[in-house]
Amino acid sequence: MAQTGPFQNVTIIDLTRVLAGPYCTMLLCDLGARVIKVERPGTGDDSRSIGPFSHDESAYFASLNRGKQSIALDLKDESDGQILWRLLARADVVVENFRAGAMERLGFGWDALHERFPRLIYAAASGFGHTGPYAERPAYDMVVQAMGGVMSLTGPDGGPPTRVGTSIGDITAGLFTAIGVGSALYHRERTGEGIKIDVAMLDSQVAILENAIARYTATGEVPGPIGSRHPSITPFGVFATKDGAFVIAAGNDRLFRTLCSQLGCPELASRPEFASNPARSENEAQLKPLLERALSTRPTREWLERLERAGVPCGPINDVADVLADPQVLARNMIVSAMRPDGSRLRMAGNPVKLSAFPDSSTREPAPALDADRDSILAWLREGAGDA
Repeated sequence: MAQTGPFQNVTIIDLTRVLAGPYCTMLLCDLGARVIKVERPGTGDDSRSIGPFSHDESAYFASLNRGKQSIALDLKDESDGQILWRLLARADVVVENFRAGAMERLGFGWDALHERFPRLIYAAASGFGHTGPYAERPAYDMVVQAMGGVMSLTGPDGGPPTRVGTSIGDITAGLFTAIGVGSALYHRERTGEGIKIDVAMLDSQVAILENAIARYTATGEVPGPIGSRHPSITPFGVFATKDGAFVIAAGNDRLFRTLCSQLGCPELASRPEFASNPARSENEAQLKPLLERALSTRPTREWLERLERAGVPCGPINDVADVLADPQVLARNMIVSAMRPDGSRLRMAGNPVKLSAFPDSSTREPAPALDADRDSILAWLREGAGDA
């Protein structure tokens, strides 16, 4: 299956399932890599049975595994294990998201693979990484969102801890693993050496606590949920209008002055309690109702048009249907489609990494049926038997 992109000569053996690992390999596939997905016989990736379903197929699975190939192997079976060894002999990268120690128990751990294939890059995405006291614990997105602090920062002011509405525990781990693979390929290009990448979902959550960690280390105060507003920039949040609400992000004093002028209350910008960003953040509870009093005189659309013309960062609060119809999203090719075998199309998110040297197609190859590519993969292995 031909792929176009900077990784078009890279072959990846994908031993992952559900989200973190498949998200990583999906990104690499979109960037040109050939991804051979190794799945359990009979059932395959767990996400094949996770809804929503469309045309008797998991749309969830289809969106994360587009463009990949599938072969079913039982890694505890000796003959299937031999097939995996042959795949690894011809691969550039292997990606797995088992718990720490699982690959070693199967005989495919980093030490064994590195000794036999010194150029092979080994990428592991797991809940807690391969070191530390939690290494062998299982984890799901909800667990690491809770343990990594993100849930303690999310939700209404004073409200209970809240899960972020998308699976950022898995997705950030997938992103960091993809960055690790790209880095390892560059390292190998310079040195000829394959290396191990060890990415933990918990580590990835800690890595995105930018403002929260800075606030705690600087002040000693433990941050908590504050709704939609920013803890250090004001006004920066959701504001009510005559007929709804939208977001304003006036990130500096100049933008705040412009905002006040457009709202018809320029005097607010000169009041000492609002004259600087630190002062506005300190007095946010006083400022917001004053801004919303002015905003209540016009509908949301009018304010969006007026503030956009004035250069004040703002935007509507879109639901998912709005996002999929947004002209900017569509212009950036961020909604793509894959053709199913029955001729129907499934729409899904596109690739945000735009590269000047490669086209960004509006279509993708579909996700494979379980074991659909066995014959072609085995034929490829026979062709390269002399390379092992």
